[in-house]
Amino acid sequence: MTTNTNGGGFRARAREVLLAAVRGLVLALVILPVSVLCFTLTAISLALIPIGVGVVTTPWVLGGVRDVADVRRRLAYEWCGVRIRSGYRAVPEGANPWTRTLVMIQDRQVWRDLLWLPVDMTAGFVTALLPTVLLFYPVEGFAVAAGLWRVLADGETYWYGFVPVSDQPTALGAAATAAVLLVGAWYLCPRLLTAHFRLTAAVLDPGKGELVERVRVLTETRKDAVDTSAAELRRIERDLHDGAQARLVAMGMDLGTVEMLMDRDPEQAKRLLAQTRQASVEALGELRDLVRGIHPPVLAERGLGDAVRALALRLPVPTEVTVELPGRADAPVESAAYFAVSEVLTNAVKHSGADRIWVDLHHVEEGGGMLRATVTDHGRGGAVIGAGSGLAGVERRLGTFDGVLAVSSPAGGPTMVTMEIPCALS
Repeated sequence: MTTNTNGGGFRARAREVLLAAVRGLVLALVILPVSVLCFTLTAISLALIPIGVGVVTTPWVLGGVRDVADVRRRLAYEWCGVRIRSGYRAVPEGANPWTRTLVMIQDRQVWRDLLWLPVDMTAGFVTALLPTVLLFYPVEGFAVAAGLWRVLADGETYWYGFVPVSDQPTALGAAATAAVLLVGAWYLCPRLLTAHFRLTAAVLDPGKGELVERVRVLTETRKDAVDTSAAELRRIERDLHDGAQARLVAMGMDLGTVEMLMDRDPEQAKRLLAQTRQASVEALGELRDLVRGIHPPVLAERGLGDAVRALALRLPVPTEVTVELPGRADAPVESAAYFAVSEVLTNAVKHSGADRIWVDLHHVEEGGGMLRATVTDHGRGGAVIGAGSGLAGVERRLGTFDGVLAVSSPAGGPTMVTMEIPCALS
């Protein structure tokens, strides 16, 4: 970085150097107590998770670590123009401590925060303190050269840095060293402070590796969506072929028989007509069920809230539905949310043993908008997201829309399944 030769440029540079030294000192004074405290509390809280206490304290402690990291991100940009990105997963609002802890300890950004704490206590502390030392340590060297060495040495050799001071010539050597340090401070102080924040960015920023991982996940979810669509088309074709189509073919054959029997055996013709009419009713019912499986009419006409209410009415377990949706999401998002809730409710009815289920649907405006659905039961618990489980299918369905699934289901219950899809409401 070059300096201007005019007085205004000199004063601006001097102010920049002094500001970097003061800011570095403030950071150094704050880093040690805050980072040590955060690291200690986090270690204790995570260790207490197996006995249950850590489940309550961990979300609070990790939230505090995130606040500390966010402050450092803000200072990095405001003081040195260093941008440090973050990629935290959304934590469901109102979720129980189990869910909040599970979501946070599965978040890679949270683990980057925890890795940053010991780095900040060591290398971060040194790089923050260096600008201050580089600027103010020369003051001692000049004081030594002015005669202070006689007081400080007290008859022995006094060391200023690597210079042993025992007489006036060596004291002048200390002054020369101080002058070199002062010149170094003039050029290096702002850069050292920037280096501190770049070190912070190297640990906290998700980086390109995270973007590559994100692309990989999106590629997988897209493949899942294509495979699911193909499987759904095959199911529709099979249901039409084996169900409604077979009934319609039988109806055509019955009507041909009726046509031949009209003159010879009117009574038999009437009986066949009655059977044909009943077959048409059954075929129509199968078609309606098929259409409902593709896209329920109530979902298209009245929206997600009423569609989930209608779904709850058909369940054998009493289900309470709470809806707070001020508008409607796009049709694909509503369809994904509906079938995700349907699958979770089906699992709850089949496996939980609960005698009551609660469903909550609401929309969060923060961060561009988030549709959140929570299904809770007080059954036996033990639900997990595993290969071949219904919840794994739900996770893939939500992943197509960049959504997430969080499950809290300790043995003995209760079970809370939270689903989130980023979207805006019309």
